[in-house]
Amino acid sequence: MEIRNIEGLRVSQVRDLVYQGGKFVVFPYTVSFVLMTLKRSSDIYFIRPDENTFKYSYGYVFLNLIVGWWGFPWGPIYTIGSAYHHVVGGKDLTQAVMSHLTQHDPEANTNTYNINGIESSNQDNNTTETPTYNIPV
Repeated sequence: MEIRNIEGLRVSQVRDLVYQGGKFVVFPYTVSFVLMTLKRSSDIYFIRPDENTFKYSYGYVFLNLIVGWWGFPWGPIYTIGSAYHHVVGGKDLTQAVMSHLTQHDPEANTNTYNINGIESSNQDNNTTETPTYNIPV
């Protein structure tokens, strides 16, 4: 799944925008074929604090209305559930995405960790002092 609308931003900038009210959302949609119903989600979109989600969700809203309700019995049920998420601004995934971005931040100094008092290092016998992080388990 791709994250859209964060091109050119560092993780620290994204974190600041999230603190100001930004969020990561997906827009669920339903596609039905008489006896088969598929429930899917869009790519992840970063919604900035001053943005409205409609410009990202309108295509999925129309997809739901046109092909979502055809399947029996799950088509109408899934279509209503998907429509709910469009009305409230998408399904919020901010915590999960920020956790992933923080763990994979290329600017973070993750050379040495201290987990339960056991120090592990990614460096080979380097005498340079590196910060130690205490990670609760």
